[in-house]
Amino acid sequence: MSYEQLIVHQDGGVATIRLNNPARLNALSPIMTRELLGALGEFRDDASVRAIVLTGEGRGFSAGADLSTLQEP
Repeated sequence: MSYEQLIVHQDGGVATIRLNNPARLNALSPIMTRELLGALGEFRDDASVRAIVLTGEGRGFSAGADLSTLQEP
């Protein structure tokens, strides 16, 4: 699966999911949330994955929810 706002890598039994929107301090947007849930679901179903590392790209892990996506158009 390809991702727009995540970098996903598996090395043996360790899967790494990196939030990848450093310009917004990796704030969780609807797209990122869908992708994150999808990636976690894939790894949940993969018996070879023994650990998942969740990290963020850039200077911050995550600023929380991206409130700009809640504004009305």
